[in-house]
Amino acid sequence: MAENNYLQRTHCVLGWKKETGLLSWLLTLDHKRIGIMYLGSTLGAFLVAGLLALAVRTELLTPEPLFMSSDTYNRAFTLHGAIMVFLFIIPSVPGALGNFVLPVMLGAKDVAFPRLNLTSYYLWIIGAVTAVCAILVGGLDTGWTFYTPYSTEPIRQGVIFMTLGAFILGFSSIFTGLNFLVTIHKLRPPGMTWFRLPLFCWGLYATALMQILATPVLGITLVLLMVESTMGIGIFNPQLGGDPVLFQHFFWFYSHPAVYIMIVPGFGIISELVSVFSRKHIFGYSFIAFSSVAIAMLSFIVWGHHMFTSGQSVLVNTIFSALTFSVAIPTAVKIYNWVVTLYKGSISFETPMLYALAFLFLFTIGGLTGFPLATLATDVHLHDTYFVVAHFHYVMMGGLVISMLGGLHYWWPKMTGKMYNEKLGQIACGLVFIGFNLTFFTQFLMGSQGMPRRYHTYASEFQIYHQFSTAGSYILAAGLFMTAFYLIASLVNGRTAPENPWGAATLEWQTTSPPHFENFEAAPTVGDPYDFSDLTYDPKTEGWVRKGAPATA
Repeated sequence: MAENNYLQRTHCVLGWKKETGLLSWLLTLDHKRIGIMYLGSTLGAFLVAGLLALAVRTELLTPEPLFMSSDTYNRAFTLHGAIMVFLFIIPSVPGALGNFVLPVMLGAKDVAFPRLNLTSYYLWIIGAVTAVCAILVGGLDTGWTFYTPYSTEPIRQGVIFMTLGAFILGFSSIFTGLNFLVTIHKLRPPGMTWFRLPLFCWGLYATALMQILATPVLGITLVLLMVESTMGIGIFNPQLGGDPVLFQHFFWFYSHPAVYIMIVPGFGIISELVSVFSRKHIFGYSFIAFSSVAIAMLSFIVWGHHMFTSGQSVLVNTIFSALTFSVAIPTAVKIYNWVVTLYKGSISFETPMLYALAFLFLFTIGGLTGFPLATLATDVHLHDTYFVVAHFHYVMMGGLVISMLGGLHYWWPKMTGKMYNEKLGQIACGLVFIGFNLTFFTQFLMGSQGMPRRYHTYASEFQIYHQFSTAGSYILAAGLFMTAFYLIASLVNGRTAPENPWGAATLEWQTTSPPHFENFEAAPTVGDPYDFSDLTYDPKTEGWVRKGAPATA
């Protein structure tokens, strides 16, 4: 009876109709299609932002101008940061992987609000187009943080378009978070208690809380910025009675939780990968789950560490410094539990696992280099140097992007029904890892020696560091382009994926690859998502099946 009620509840989504053609994609309510559209769109933004980064790094090969003027350089690195943060890093994992995987992981047929889900995607499209219009009206050279007075004096049409685009993108983020919260609360099948919830779902849950609570603050801040720019009302402009530091408080109150909006879903991905590819039950499940919620809560009270040099009192700086150290505790709990899970595990080094191991190395460096920036004495020296650039990229790219690549390779067979070339995947992962470290670790060295960030020219003694960093960026780009090549090629000539190629125990691997229209023909069997004892390898299908289950061709 409970199963019938569950199927009835998850099936009641108005407008479900299986169709083909372009219009059926544009008007779809299917979470899988929406996830794939998010994936293609956000990866397109990633490509644009990445090419801008390559242009910036190429320009910095020499201390003298190479092919960019200083104004063009400012616009290039601003657009790189704004596009990467607002159009890729924040929406990519929840919008793409979260949309596709979450309902199937829960054994549901869709998210709780399919129409709101489609609306969220189109709000992302509208916001992205509006933000890109900033290029057509003169560009943007304020940095991705839109700090005042750069963004308000004089009136800049590019700033207005970019901030309006970010404002619209905020609604997309809020709607997605709301949808995921309700989906996790209401569409879990019978038997899936909170402590049988996959840890990727816990990551999306904590992320949704931050999206809903923090994003409105950014929206209000951007509205105030646009009002001041267009109407001359003094809010942040000191000449009109405003306070430019107030903008920093508003912006970082959102943007520090946004750092965890970016990275917490990646934590959930790593939890899945570490357990599956070490063939061990995840160690400390409840600690990992609650640490995601703890990170979400603590992220709201540490924004002031971005402003140690802004004129805050010594007492306030000391408090924010102490709070910043505290937020490292739940993150360290996760890393400890992942390492213990790996200990004495039967580890297999498929491409998703290689990205998980790369994540552990890179994100640990990113976390440890945050300590000098949280310490008052050292932050004064390192503030606005390349040390901050390196730290930020080790956390964001070494964390979010690497974990997303791991998750994309992990769920690619489920999403497409095709297996990619494993050997090329391993080579590309190696190129990404080597290129990333060569690019950004050298920036720690020159930042510690005082090289300021965002400078078009620099002292000649820093040239060797910039040259190594630029060479690393080319290697990193080669790895990413190779990844795009073999994933796209797999759609044409990849072998058919089995239902469960990795031997995972979560529910999405109990259905076909890719899942059929309504995900499951019957209510799936709910159990411990990290218990692999009931699975056995089937050489005929080259996949894993439950013991006693009939083999499928």
